Amino acid sequence: MRIRYLLLHAYGMGGTVKTVISQANAMAAAGHDVELVSLVRRRERPHFAVDPRITVTTLVDQRGGRVPDSLARRAWRRVRGKVVPRGEFSAGYFTERVEWAAMEYCAGLRDGILVTSRPALSLIAARRAGKPVIKVAQEHMNLSAYPETIRKEIARHYAAFDAITVLTRANLRDFRRLLPATPVVRIPNAVPTAKRERSGQNAPVVVAAGRLVPQKGFDLLIKAFAQVVAEHQEWRLRIFGTGPRQGELAGLIEQHGLAEHVSLAGRTGRMDKELAGASVYAVSSRYEGLPMTMIEAMSHGLPVAAFDCPTGPGDVLTDGVDGLLVPPEDVDALAEALRRLIADRELRVSMGKAARRTARAYAAEHVMPVWEDLFAELAAGERIGDTFWPAH
Repeated sequence: MRIRYLLLHAYGMGGTVKTVISQANAMAAAGHDVELVSLVRRRERPHFAVDPRITVTTLVDQRGGRVPDSLARRAWRRVRGKVVPRGEFSAGYFTERVEWAAMEYCAGLRDGILVTSRPALSLIAARRAGKPVIKVAQEHMNLSAYPETIRKEIARHYAAFDAITVLTRANLRDFRRLLPATPVVRIPNAVPTAKRERSGQNAPVVVAAGRLVPQKGFDLLIKAFAQVVAEHQEWRLRIFGTGPRQGELAGLIEQHGLAEHVSLAGRTGRMDKELAGASVYAVSSRYEGLPMTMIEAMSHGLPVAAFDCPTGPGDVLTDGVDGLLVPPEDVDALAEALRRLIADRELRVSMGKAARRTARAYAAEHVMPVWEDLFAELAAGERIGDTFWPAH
């Protein structure tokens, strides 16, 4: 099969980029003709490894402030397009020129499977990609997290897709209610779980990871950890990631007198080692898609303390078995969950063993054949079944 994956920035970081490239690599390894299409390019090399059998195409090269055609640089940066509505999380990328490049690419396709990876790209593909192209909208965020402007456009245009894939049961229900005539299936992201070093459950370290943005709720986690260290002075919280709220979070750490206990550790190329060297993983998100780093942490034998936020953690965790789920944005409850895990090593060990078992279900060898089945059924014109992933 010929499969094209359309990404906003295939050269960047982030969970969606990592997931899509991993899927593309798996499809190429399985013998499919795979193209990775990056709408924009702002770096010399992809952050994540791309299989050499994959064709990588860039539609708009923005390295070094390059300006294509005869457009002035000011127009390049500031003139917004007309298809991607305000409220889409990546709307700032979609200048008139960038939007036009995406539309031109989609309109020029004549065959194969086109997989889009966010609403901005999906809305363009729904309107511009022709009938011979099999269109699959891959949703990495829950529908309820989108502003009303985006949900209206999804309701208006996503019926053009041959299938919509989502990560969680809650999102499956939401999309099926919104688009009852369109096939919607649940296929979680694949997470590398093989040969993961298991945590020894000896280090007094809690780890969290993600973009330093309001969605991830690290402000809530810092407040919760301030309660924890009052009783467990030896424990440390390490938050990995970068983003626009770094200064605000640093101020919050200082405000609570946590400079010796909480660190903003930035990016790391050795996340596996950091997880294996920790004892607890924390998820403080206000909303999620499917928290991949959480599943990676579970594959290292880390129990999880998490907000039961809209979609995500509750689709993976079983409360009291492989982690602890607490009400969304309840700082006191999150602090208590962390204290419970910190104070009881035997509990951490038993939950960590269960977490490893849970994580195995998300291994690539289980998930990727499901994608192949979906693509094969679409290519054969068959009716898509009600579910592709077994209930958790």
